[in-house]
Amino acid sequence: MKVSLFITCLSDAIYPQVGEAMVRLLAAHGVKLDFPPIQTCCGQPSYNSGYWEETRTTAKTILKAFEDSDFVVSPSGSCTYMIHHYPELFKDDPHWLELAHELEKKTYEFTQFLVQVLGVADVGAHFPYKVTYHPSCHGSRLLGVKDEPMELLHHVKGLELVPLPFAEDCCGFGGTFAVKMADISGAMVTEKVDHIKETEAQVLVGLDMACLMNIAGNLRHRGEQVRVMHLAELLYEGVMVT
Repeated sequence: MKVSLFITCLSDAIYPQVGEAMVRLLAAHGVKLDFPPIQTCCGQPSYNSGYWEETRTTAKTILKAFEDSDFVVSPSGSCTYMIHHYPELFKDDPHWLELAHELEKKTYEFTQFLVQVLGVADVGAHFPYKVTYHPSCHGSRLLGVKDEPMELLHHVKGLELVPLPFAEDCCGFGGTFAVKMADISGAMVTEKVDHIKETEAQVLVGLDMACLMNIAGNLRHRGEQVRVMHLAELLYEGVMVT
């Protein structure tokens, strides 16, 4: 079984520790991740901005990179869901359309792969902190990743999971939305952080570093000491201290 890591841009360039945590956690469960070096951006920024021809060029590189993989695993629900747009991009090209459908079927967000494919809900982690969880829009609403992170968190020993008020409200990032409509984006993330503060959680956890980066920036700006982590980081840290 060839399982490949689709690292995504933010994790690759800014948060490499997320990819490292994924690799080590999956290795502990018998999965040695392959890393196709030609992989690049999934094309979501250009796709969302209407540059579909440019997106097709990027998408073809991704399709080539993972053509021989049995499974593809990503730390981002947003980038994972972008793969689901590929059949639309190649609907008039039978060759690439077939590859797009194949990649869509075998690509999983990290917690999906861990719980659904490997059947692992308890990684043996211990994390004695008060934690709240932010479900990012693409992962939860579009990809349907809702139960998997909850299952993993509920099995972490010592962890106190505190519900986040209005959890499904967008954090305001939305890629280029945060730049084009900065005032609205800023108001949305400020409201999100207000709700995080209500929980009195020590740690905010999520599945998408773009959203977590946005929230972490607002927390730092306001001088809040809430730690922000990808779930893979939390689980790996919890395994290391046990």
